[in-house]
Amino acid sequence: MERIRNRSLRIRSSLAVAMVAFLVTACGGGGASPSSSDSGAGASGGVIKIATQSPLSGGNATLGEAIKLGAQMAVEDRAEDFKKLGFTLQLVPYDDQADPKKGVANAQMIVADPDILGVVGHLNSGVAIPSSEVYEKYSIPMVSPSNTATQVTDRGLKTVNRICARDDFQGPAGAKFAVQQLGAKKIFVIQDKTAYGQGLADAFRDAAQKLGAEIVGYEGITVGEKDFNGVLNQVKAKNPDLIYYGGTYAEGGLIVKQARDKGLNMKFMGGDALDSSSMVEIAGPAIVDTYYTSIAADVTKTDQGKQWAQRYEQKFGKKVESYSSYGYDSAMVLLKAVENAIRANGGKKPSREQVRDAVRAIQDYKGVVTEVGFDNKGDNKYAKVYVYQFEPGQYPGKQIGELTKE
Repeated sequence: MERIRNRSLRIRSSLAVAMVAFLVTACGGGGASPSSSDSGAGASGGVIKIATQSPLSGGNATLGEAIKLGAQMAVEDRAEDFKKLGFTLQLVPYDDQADPKKGVANAQMIVADPDILGVVGHLNSGVAIPSSEVYEKYSIPMVSPSNTATQVTDRGLKTVNRICARDDFQGPAGAKFAVQQLGAKKIFVIQDKTAYGQGLADAFRDAAQKLGAEIVGYEGITVGEKDFNGVLNQVKAKNPDLIYYGGTYAEGGLIVKQARDKGLNMKFMGGDALDSSSMVEIAGPAIVDTYYTSIAADVTKTDQGKQWAQRYEQKFGKKVESYSSYGYDSAMVLLKAVENAIRANGGKKPSREQVRDAVRAIQDYKGVVTEVGFDNKGDNKYAKVYVYQFEPGQYPGKQIGELTKE
């Protein structure tokens, strides 16, 4: 029986391997993940693809789709330029579902497509960190519009870059505003146990304490929860001046709504993952007295940004979200690097390594909403943090502050 069982297991294992190989090939992988020498580098003309990785389904889809649409607009804006260089430019979107395992599985398919020379993404730091290990192995550069966790770039990977601010800037900026502008002396901190949420909450907590605030509670919730009575009962018992939340709008909106339903009318504050029209929809009228820091500027603050937002709305039939313009700028930075690499390669298709190095070499790129210049870790030296206040029924919130790292 044991030999029969082992033989059966071997047969099932062989079938599973064959199925994986078939799926990778069907998705354009062509078998094993190629080295950059297999990617057509050095050839004249051909197809160049840019991938996006962001949640296109599930609770974070509002912001994930915004990243994809922004990148799509960038690819379409630059398509004619690349055609003149002899290349057909294409966008290949992947739905990472805000799930690290799905992100890694997608990354394996991305590296298996020899025409993909870069990735715009991710939305969630907890997805970006493991996925970028795959990109690093195969030298595919990633430009993130929204990953704020310090670990994203602190690992020193050559392929990982971001145009937004880090949590060790955003968290303290939020704490400074909460303590000095909102007058918060007693703060209850809630976080969603993700790399992003906990990292931001910890940075906020530590900075608030240094500024003299008392952290009267620190609790974690689980992504996907719907009932927050347990943690809100703890908040009620402590009666803080402010609730700070490290996490995304899907849970954040519910926490605000349920807090107000329980008569908890203290101020509420969170980070950039609350910067979504869905936050307003979920919280409803309870959104009053809710503040958030964002790594995304209000694109409509400039004439250029207003024109871009109008084009976006006309094209997609929806208003811009916080990361619409950052998806666009991330893609434009990546495409500028690809163009630079093509020119440095004598007009021929560059290798992934050449594009990777060209991305990191970007120093003074002026995007539609932010200026970009990467340091040796891939962080943007021009990144800023903005403070907004939600008003009932309105998105985006009103921008009431702009902070540059000291």
